[in-house]
Amino acid sequence: MKRLESILMVHNYYQERGGEDLSFEAERRALEHAGVTVHTYIDSNYRVDSLGGLRSGLRCIWSLEAHRDVSRILRETRPQLMHVQNSFPLVSPSIYYAAQAMGVPVVQSIRNYRLLCPSAIFYRDNHICEDCMGKRFAWPGVLHSCYRGSRAGTAAIAAMQTIHHTIGSWENKVDHFISLSQFGRQKLIEGGLPPEKITVKPNFVYPEPEPSEEPREFVLFVGRLSEEKGIETMLKAWEMIHHEVPLVIAGRGPSSGIVEEAANRLDGVTWLGAQTIDSIYDLMGRATAILFPSEWYETFGRVVIEAYARATPVIASNLGAISELVIPGETGLLFEPASPETLASTAREMWANPDRARKMGRFGRELFEQHYTADQHLASIDQIYASVTGGARIDYQP
Repeated sequence: MKRLESILMVHNYYQERGGEDLSFEAERRALEHAGVTVHTYIDSNYRVDSLGGLRSGLRCIWSLEAHRDVSRILRETRPQLMHVQNSFPLVSPSIYYAAQAMGVPVVQSIRNYRLLCPSAIFYRDNHICEDCMGKRFAWPGVLHSCYRGSRAGTAAIAAMQTIHHTIGSWENKVDHFISLSQFGRQKLIEGGLPPEKITVKPNFVYPEPEPSEEPREFVLFVGRLSEEKGIETMLKAWEMIHHEVPLVIAGRGPSSGIVEEAANRLDGVTWLGAQTIDSIYDLMGRATAILFPSEWYETFGRVVIEAYARATPVIASNLGAISELVIPGETGLLFEPASPETLASTAREMWANPDRARKMGRFGRELFEQHYTADQHLASIDQIYASVTGGARIDYQP
C-alpha cells in the first residue's frame, strides 16, 4: 500500500473565530492523530487592517507573498498534496499555481459561497439573494456594497471571481472540491464547477464531547450574533414566550446590542457573551434543545452535530443544508424560516415535552456516532486524498 505520509494544509483565519476555524483545527488534529505529518501555511484577517483596503483587495486576487511562501514550503517539505481550507482574502488562488508548478495535487474545501457571491452567504437586506449567481461580473453585489458595506472591497472580490473563473483557476488548478452538504454541492454545480470534482463530506467533531445525562434547564443559542443567523426572529419569538421557556444566548457579533437590550428587558432571557468551547459544551449538555434559526443558506451547521454529540436535540429553520442535518421528530424540530410565530410554537412544543426531547437527543447521539466522528471523517477524507494522489492511503485503524 502506498502510504500518505505528509500534506500541506492552508488556512486563512477569520477575525472572529468561528466554525471554519474550528473545522480546520479538527481536520489537522485528526490527521496528525492518524499518523499523517501536517505542514501548515496560515494567515489571519487580523492583518487586513494593517495592510489597508487596497492592498488587501489586490491580495485577494493574487498574493505574491502567499505564492512565494507556499512555493518555498512545498520545496522544503515535499508533501503529497495540498489541502486548502480557506484562502480568502489574504492567501488567494495564487497558491494553486504554486502547487501545480511543483506537481502537488490540490484539494479545496468549500465552507461558504465566496466563489459565487461577494458576501459569501447569498443573503442581503434580510432575505436570500442570488442576484450575482451566474453573472460573469457580480455587479449587483458591487452596487449594494455586499462585502463589509464597501463598494471598492466588493469590486475587488467580484474582480477576483471574474478573473479566476476566466483563467480556469478553480476548474483546472484544483483537483477536487469538498462540499459539506448536498445542498452546497448543488449550488457549486449551478455556479459552474464540474460535478465530477465535487464530493460531499460533512463536518465532524474532534475531540468529541461525551453525551450528557444532566438535567435540562433552558433552550440555548450558540453562535455569531448577526442578522443572517436569525437573531431578530429569535428575539421576536421570545417576546411571546419568555415567561414560559428560558433562553440562554452565547456569542457575540454585530447584533450584540439588540441581544443585550432584550436580555435586560425580558425575564427568562440570558446573554452570556462569547464563551470557550468547553463552556459551550457544558451549556449544550444542560440545554433542552439548541436553536439554529439561520436565514441564509448555511453550508452545514457545525453547532448541530456538536449538539448531537451531547445528546441534545435541535430546533432549526427549514432552509438549505440544515434540512439535511435535522430529522424532524427524531433528532429535532424544523420551523418556517424568519417566522417568529412558528419558532415560538416549536420551542413551546419542545419545552413542554421533555421526555420526547431526551429521546430525540439520544437518537441525535446515535446519528453523530454513525456519521460525524473523526473515524468517519478519516475514512471519507482517505478516499478523496487517494483519488488525487494516485492511491496514497492513510495508514490508520480505528
